[in-house]
Amino acid sequence: MKIYGVALLCACFLAGKFLGQLLGKAIGLDGDIGGVGFAMLLLMLAGAYLHRKQWLSRESEAGIWFWSSMYIPIIVAMAATLNVRAAFEGGWVALLAGGAATFAGLLLVPLLAKIGKDTDPDTKP
Repeated sequence: MKIYGVALLCACFLAGKFLGQLLGKAIGLDGDIGGVGFAMLLLMLAGAYLHRKQWLSRESEAGIWFWSSMYIPIIVAMAATLNVRAAFEGGWVALLAGGAATFAGLLLVPLLAKIGKDTDPDTKP
């Protein structure tokens, strides 16, 4: 029953957005500063607290851990969309910096793929 984690996820998301808006106003910006990070932190802390107190059924706990693991990729994808939109509005320098970082990351893939590989060709996994 994966639906059980949704209420906790929503509560943490709303609390995180609220804290992000407060932080933004505190430093003089009109926007959410770190709301997603606050929400993720609250979700982890709330899940651990409820687990430690043993207030969750097995199904509820499975639902919370499912949504905790789904939350991060979804929010990263949403933030990436916002970053691309901001880059287009920021002009050519932002686009060139993003393209250069992407190209450098692509060049590092073969190097990172070699990390952890056994150098002895005689050994088989």
